This record gives sequence, structure tokens and C-alpha cells, in this order.
Amino acid sequence: MKFTFLGTSAGVPTKKRNVTGLAIGLEREKTWCLIDCGEGTQHQLLHTPYSLAALEAIFITHVHGDHCYGLPGILASAGMDGRQSAIKVIAPASIKEFIDVTLKTTDCFIPYPIEFIATENLKAPIEVAGFEVEAFELLHRVPCHAWRFTESNLAHKLNIEKLEQENIPKGPIWGKLCKGETVTLDNGHKLIGKDYWITDHRVRKVIVAGDNCKPELLSQAAHNIDVLIHEATYTQEVSDKVGPSPMHSSAKEVALMANYINLPNLVLTHFSARYSDFGDSSIDLIRQEAEDNYNGKLFLAQDLESYHLKKNGQLCIDH
Repeated sequence: MKFTFLGTSAGVPTKKRNVTGLAIGLEREKTWCLIDCGEGTQHQLLHTPYSLAALEAIFITHVHGDHCYGLPGILASAGMDGRQSAIKVIAPASIKEFIDVTLKTTDCFIPYPIEFIATENLKAPIEVAGFEVEAFELLHRVPCHAWRFTESNLAHKLNIEKLEQENIPKGPIWGKLCKGETVTLDNGHKLIGKDYWITDHRVRKVIVAGDNCKPELLSQAAHNIDVLIHEATYTQEVSDKVGPSPMHSSAKEVALMANYINLPNLVLTHFSARYSDFGDSSIDLIRQEAEDNYNGKLFLAQDLESYHLKKNGQLCIDH
């Protein structure tokens, strides 16, 4: 499993950080997903191996511009590249109006279907790009969600012994089961593909959170996950000075929650533009605060930085 940060700044871009965007995919899948799409996301993609032709779904956590202003540009560019297959957009209902009005007022023609799913109407997990994806409510100034990506297309082989014991004949049925499909036999009995898989590792899970002032809202959803990607807009000192109205998390708040649930890997992102690489407002202040309150493996995301989540649950940065 691999994910790449396309933007790690909160609110506005800086010279070194674009606003929010994250690409995620499985190495054995041809398609991938985009979570949030701040302005300039399509330009960031030019520096990565991710192709708009293979983009299967776009998830938007909430309606604030630093998370969605790049969406019309992505959709238009995919059309100009000649895309014909549908793109799923899973987002707050008002995002559909934003897309429709923008495309109409700019005389933009999209030559492929946009399959829009309002987050408010999402009652069950959806399957995209080899993942099962679920939404979890957060607390921000507008409705906001986190997305939990659970690996559904695991590396596997067929359990030949089980198939033979059940007298399931070789041929197309075996092929469909290997793909994870459900097969209905002539007698009405249903075979679930994944029931006949042998895998060499456990299911991997990653949560990508939108803006959120109460990390503890994810305590249950984050149980037994491998990685949490969460905003840490400020240190606690700055958060106290700014006050509660922005409704963001401090590095301390996220770290304490992650430590409480024994999270193995925590990746912080969405940093206030006040933080730089050096000086009195160094990003190291966020790192130090998180390290003081979290005992797991900690990362502070950088733009265009890619992470590899191995089969054993180990997270590392690709170099």
C-alpha cells in the first residue's frame, strides 16, 4: 500500500507546501484514489507517477476551499486527456453544486460520467481501487469526515484443497472466485470469493482525517488500524492563543489520542503557514510536542513525500 502527500499546508499554500491533497493506492491495483483536492493539486500530480487516467475516486472531507478548490481543474484536465470512463466523487452534497456551476460558467465539457455520491447519504462502505472505504464524522466548523481505507483486494491464492473438498469444478468458477466475485451455483448456493482465498498477511487499514478539533472522535474507528493521517495545525500553545473558533487540533491533542489507542504509526499534516523549517516558529515545535506525548512511530508529512505500508504493518518513507 502506498500513499503520497500532494499538499500539507493548512488554509493557504507556502513556498514549500501546497494545500491539502493525498493520493493512495495498492501496488497491485491499476487504479488509485484522491483524498481532498486543494488548489494546485493537478500540478503536484505532475511530479508523481499517478495518472488521471487511472484515478477511480475522489473523496472530499469537507467544503473548505483548501480541500476542494482544485476539484474542477482535476476533472477538466482528465477530460482534456481523453478520459472516457467514469470518476466517482464522494463528497458533501454541496460539492456537486460547486462542480456543476463551475463547469457551466466556464464552458467546460466533461466527456465522461461523474458518479457523485453525497457523503450525507453514504450508509455503507463502498468498494474502490481494491479498498473498502468508510466515512466517520469529525467536528469542524462545517460537516467534515474521515475516511478509513481497508484493504479488500489482498495478495492471495486460491484454496485448492477447499475447492476440491466442496466438489467445485475447475474452470470459470475458480477464476471468478479468485477475483473475489460471488458465484451462484445452479442449485442456488452462493460462493463468496474471499472465502476461498489464502492470504499471506493481515488486512491493512489507514484512516485519512479531514479537519477536526476532537481527535478522540476517531478512537473507536482507529482501533487496530496501521496508520492515522491527521491534521496538527498548531502546537498547543498556539492553539490556546488562537482560541477554539478555528476548530483544529494541536499536535499534543492528536498525539495523546494516538498514544491512548496504541496506534503504531501516526502521520501529521495540515500545518499552519506560520511554521517554517527554521527559526522561532520551526515545524520542529510540532514534532517535539507530538514526540513528548506519543510513543509510536511518528512522521511529519512533506509535500510529494511517498509512504509505503508493508505487509507486516511497517510504515516507511520511499526514497
